[in-house]
Amino acid sequence: MAIIVNQIKAKLTQSHESIIENAIRSLRINKSLIRDAQIHKISLDARKRQDIHYVCSVFIKLSDIQLEKTLCEKNKDLTYVQPAVFKPVISGEKADGRVVVTGFGPAGMFCALALAEQGYRPVVLERGEEVGKRTASVKSFWNGGELNCESNVQFGEGGAGTFSDGKLTTRINDPLCGYVLERFVEFGAPKEIASKAKPHIGTDNLRNIVRAIREQIISLGGEVRFETKLESLSFSGGKVHSVKTSKGEEKAAAVVLALGHSARDTFEMLAQSGVFLEPKAFSVGARIEHLQSEVEKSLYGEHAGDPHLPKGEYQLSYRENGCGVYTFCMCPGGSVVAAASEQGGTVTNGMSEFARDGKNANAALVVGVNPDDFGSGVLAGVEFARRIEQNAFREAGSFKAAGTTVRGFLSGRPSLDTKIIPTYSRGLIPCDFTRIFPKKVTDMMTLGLNKFSSKMKCFGNGDAVLSAPETRTSSPVRITRGSDLTALGFSNLYPCGEGAGYAGGIMSAAVDGLKVALQIMSTISPE
Repeated sequence: MAIIVNQIKAKLTQSHESIIENAIRSLRINKSLIRDAQIHKISLDARKRQDIHYVCSVFIKLSDIQLEKTLCEKNKDLTYVQPAVFKPVISGEKADGRVVVTGFGPAGMFCALALAEQGYRPVVLERGEEVGKRTASVKSFWNGGELNCESNVQFGEGGAGTFSDGKLTTRINDPLCGYVLERFVEFGAPKEIASKAKPHIGTDNLRNIVRAIREQIISLGGEVRFETKLESLSFSGGKVHSVKTSKGEEKAAAVVLALGHSARDTFEMLAQSGVFLEPKAFSVGARIEHLQSEVEKSLYGEHAGDPHLPKGEYQLSYRENGCGVYTFCMCPGGSVVAAASEQGGTVTNGMSEFARDGKNANAALVVGVNPDDFGSGVLAGVEFARRIEQNAFREAGSFKAAGTTVRGFLSGRPSLDTKIIPTYSRGLIPCDFTRIFPKKVTDMMTLGLNKFSSKMKCFGNGDAVLSAPETRTSSPVRITRGSDLTALGFSNLYPCGEGAGYAGGIMSAAVDGLKVALQIMSTISPE
């Protein structure tokens, strides 16, 4: 147990030791009562250019638990917390077969790790390659080679997050978030992720971390079968009794569907098998790419370039008449990458390494769409996104991205005449976005650019580059589950994570994987 001292204002040059000292002083207690004190979170407040500073919170443990509670009751700037604890309750109920986890992204990975650590020896099925081979396949495609439809930016060890910024920000407020951060650090993530308001790991670190987690699962008796695709499920009496894969059949005590948001063929198989799915809202648009220096000028003004300031990043949104446009997955110092998983369709995404030291910054500029826009059929959202991807591929004539400057987009005269060097490695072709997206999407993107330019000058810079399309922001379906986390009508089938419609990023997916693991543990025993 501990307390968090919030709202500690600090100068850009102030040391952590000084910040902690200020927090301790604010408690007005004898220092001998303090067992531990460390920075909890640090965020930048750049709302006033003349007063850019950090706002910090400090984690403090006292030797007197009752005093911790009393202090928190009296002071609104104190928060009483308990350490993140993962406490499984293990069932004594035996079941035939092993727990099968489909997908080795954050949800499947943390689910399988938790199960393995409690003696369940899970079997993980991953259609893509292990991270080393996968990285080679992805880089080959980025350099102009053939697309591997089974192992790419979307599929393979670590999931789509392996080729991203490795952001660990989340809107969920769950005690297990702290546990996930602790485990990431244990497996090699930078320790600073535990104290940053907007923690990120970086794709370079993520590749080593996912390999370490896989090795831990295997060392505990689990299996991770790469290049092994789930093909069908066999049901009996409202339960899955086996799974058929591209390499054989496996008897299953329980099945976790930790699918990524791009597992379109698996969604089709599940729908045909009688598993209940429903369409859900998601977003589509393009990546917008600026110079990182322009982002920082927009945020920090005359302070841009100060080495004490973090890499500039932003999050913007606007709604009008029930429609929303917003920025998503901002990658400071990053690059725009080719993220297709199907032949004949172009997809873009953003990625950055831990140092975030690239010349450009990029983010998704996307518009929310829902069944009113694409239809109420179970897979209508899948087909909607696929059409946009195919439109872009047709307009560009290949896996080159459809591109234009912001100036060209707003004027209706696509152009790539800009001082910014686009980072999308397969190249851009000037394209008319109205031939790729529905009118609602291009209209809202136009509105967003105009609104956001009043907040950040870099959005009003006509040289900024748009690369399209961005269609994989989240899953277009939800595999509906009940309060016991099982799919409707099936007592041992567990939809999980982002692809199932229950998460939106690395952190929330990992937490969902842990929750599913806890539910399985409470239902059946290890072998």
